[in-house]
Amino acid sequence: MAIVEKVIDASPQQVFDVLADGWTYSDWVVGTAHVRNVEDTWPRVSSRLHHRSGPWPFSLQDSSTVLVCEPPRKLVIKAGLWPAGEATVVFTLDPVGDGATRVRIGENFAAGPLRWVRNKLNDLVLHQRNKETLNRLSDIATRQKADR
Repeated sequence: MAIVEKVIDASPQQVFDVLADGWTYSDWVVGTAHVRNVEDTWPRVSSRLHHRSGPWPFSLQDSSTVLVCEPPRKLVIKAGLWPAGEATVVFTLDPVGDGATRVRIGENFAAGPLRWVRNKLNDLVLHQRNKETLNRLSDIATRQKADR
């Protein structure tokens, strides 16, 4: 499992608010090109958002489903990438210091061909991807904090 963490200068609720806004998914999830639809119940358990991932013309249309939602501390998503497979992505948010949050992403390929080709190179790629994902999430959460 690739695990990355970052301290973000925003409260757990402010960070979770970004996670809870499915329409921003493509703004901070590296590799997601477009959000096609978000169910009104997002991010409740079993709710889905529909997205397109990867570069055109090779992009894949799929959906991600919430497996666990414990605002503002935890969100677990099953991210679909079929026919390549699917990943389980765990976000944990812990308060630190004065109004900051330690955000941790753990991602693991859960099914499909991507699961079969797990190796150090894949873990390195996931690590770098999720590092950039947290940088983007931080930018949005801290910008929203400044707007309040």
